[in-house]
Amino acid sequence: MIGKGTKLYSVLRMKCPKCHEGDFFEGHPYKFSTMGKVKEKCSHCNTKFEIETGFYQGSYYVSYALGVALFIAVVAISFLIRDEVTPTSLMLTFLVSLIGLFPLLYTLSKIIWVNAFMKFKHKKELKNSNLVE
Repeated sequence: MIGKGTKLYSVLRMKCPKCHEGDFFEGHPYKFSTMGKVKEKCSHCNTKFEIETGFYQGSYYVSYALGVALFIAVVAISFLIRDEVTPTSLMLTFLVSLIGLFPLLYTLSKIIWVNAFMKFKHKKELKNSNLVE
């Protein structure tokens, strides 16, 4: 089971990378008015999520990697499921899956990016650093 203290927990639950308690995003990935909008601070430990101006521009690299992984998965699944795979059917399948999963890939790229730079702190560590009131 994936428990608190792992980066995967923070990514899959979209929680604060430091305390794994507060939400990282304003809303759900598929709610277009708040899609990908990162909260200013964690509601639990007051960690500021934007380390510096333009910090999340680096998440474009993660988004690219997720897109490549999606393409490889679509190709593999297409060859496993279908008898005949044409370039046109492959491209249409990929485009449909990319359009459907875009909001999720966009939010995942941001949470993965920030988890590369922030480390989980246990409650004792947070209290000692005066982050939790």
